[in-house]
Amino acid sequence: MNPDHPCIVQRDFTVLLEMGLPGSEWARSQLQIYAELVKSPSAFHTYHITPLSLWNAAALGWSAEDIQNSLHSMSRWDIPRDLLKDIEQLVSRYGTLTLSREGTEEKRTYSTDTIGAYRAEHEPDGGIKTGKANSYTMGDRLILAAETPALLGELLTKQELKQLGLLRVDEESASVPPENRGLLKQELTRLGYPVVDTAGYLEGNQLSFTLGKGQTKLQLRDYQVKAADAFEGADGLGGSGVLVLPCGAGKTVIGMAVMNRFQCEVLILTSNTTSVRQWVEELKRKTDIPADSIGEYSGQKKEVRPITVATYQILTHRRTKDGDFEHMKLLSERKWGLIIYDEVHLLPAPVFRATADIQATRRLGLTATLVREDGCERDVFSLIGPKRYDMPWKELERQGWIAQVDCVELRLPMTAELLERSMRAEGRQQYRIAAENPVKLEAVRSLMQQHSSLPTLIIGQYLDQLRILAQELGVPLITGSMSQTERVRWFDAFRKGTIRTLLVSKVANFAVDLPDAAVAIEVSGSFGSRQEEAQRLGRILRPKSGENKAYFYALVTENSKETDFAARRQLFLIEQGYEYAVRRFSVTEAIVGRDDKPGDRGKKKEA
Repeated sequence: MNPDHPCIVQRDFTVLLEMGLPGSEWARSQLQIYAELVKSPSAFHTYHITPLSLWNAAALGWSAEDIQNSLHSMSRWDIPRDLLKDIEQLVSRYGTLTLSREGTEEKRTYSTDTIGAYRAEHEPDGGIKTGKANSYTMGDRLILAAETPALLGELLTKQELKQLGLLRVDEESASVPPENRGLLKQELTRLGYPVVDTAGYLEGNQLSFTLGKGQTKLQLRDYQVKAADAFEGADGLGGSGVLVLPCGAGKTVIGMAVMNRFQCEVLILTSNTTSVRQWVEELKRKTDIPADSIGEYSGQKKEVRPITVATYQILTHRRTKDGDFEHMKLLSERKWGLIIYDEVHLLPAPVFRATADIQATRRLGLTATLVREDGCERDVFSLIGPKRYDMPWKELERQGWIAQVDCVELRLPMTAELLERSMRAEGRQQYRIAAENPVKLEAVRSLMQQHSSLPTLIIGQYLDQLRILAQELGVPLITGSMSQTERVRWFDAFRKGTIRTLLVSKVANFAVDLPDAAVAIEVSGSFGSRQEEAQRLGRILRPKSGENKAYFYALVTENSKETDFAARRQLFLIEQGYEYAVRRFSVTEAIVGRDDKPGDRGKKKEA
């Protein structure tokens, strides 16, 4: 027994981390690599080790022994042996299956019987018919190699894999049509066997350019170079995976660095038109790519050029509910050498399905958090690729590349009238009543007065609530119904300091570059969305002059459904090392500024 160690490791893959001990912060930094935070009360944080969290750790270079040693070094008691064996087994599955292209160094000789059986089943008229325009011969197929004949034999009993054209060709390998590359990886991941894909990528149309303008070269930060290196791979043959870095870390610059490595035509997909135009402007400012080679493909423009930046919304647009996604053809309209999925955690289901068909194109995912509320992290892993690089938020803060943020959960009382309404309501309506608590108006006023000298964003979910705030506070409100031109005008005024406060709806959750914003006041949110909380905090992470400090306030009605959802919303940020000080607001009292010592940060606590 090691009473000073902060963790209790349990047989059910749960790890309890006791906060406030000397080794707690180090243990947190270890656990976030191979486990997921599921609860965060002040005394003990609860982590869960999952197959996907272990495989992402394996993709980052962690072995089963590394993970086991990490757990031993922080565990208070002996770790159950069966758990250690299960971790070893799960981690070992990463790499037991590899997918390669036949006809290169993996070329194989097939027996007459094998080819005869294959053709009898699949090529009665001389080619494999898959329901698609292309037909393939044996030489075109991909090779799935298993570590043991027994593993391959087990997989070949699965009807869902047979339907993808998986055909055994020798003791340890089977062939599969290349158009089923993505579907095979997706299905094998679902079955618990992740595939290491070495089948290579199409080069795409070449496009020569440099980072920087004229004699001025773009200087990349250390971690930006490491992220691009991780995607490219040690042998330069990399081509799929996700880079995870905080908001404000320069993910756009990292995307451009990866583009520069491969010197090819690129399709960039992102979350909204504002983000599209930010990408276009950044490309024009920071590369020597001619302006007429950069196109916008959105609701307003349909420019297909060597570098094309499009929205997810336009790809998934269709005229009727059951109609075709008429713009999805953009994915194959040119010979793209690379597709960048910005804010990959927002990738909609139809784009996942289309991505399964373009596995021969390099795919780069960029995100601040791989958290998805729909549980599709597994599809990001199998179709975009595993996590290739992960920069902890607090590490970038320590280096001064992002602002230090004080997080406060400000709890507000319910009026008697509000409590009565809430008791009569049910389910989601109870949450909305709490979220629209009118006391929040006075709290916002108080916070604005406290931070009157700092550029402030007020962010919310419900338009009725935001309109009341805009009217009462006399500040502009930006919503999805506002024209892009009008949004840009207000954002520019905020950047220039003409206005100091903006009210924004969900349209500002993602990819809005307001570098001077130093205060964010969250008045309502999408229930327990961890990704939304992280993105909203990300709006104020750009480095600040002076002490490089920012403030994030989550306004929560106490003793309501909003309190429970707030606890879930904060999980990802708490895992990254942020601490929410809990304060209570009284209409008759002013809110005073925090005076915590730096060492007090790191867990949720009562203030």
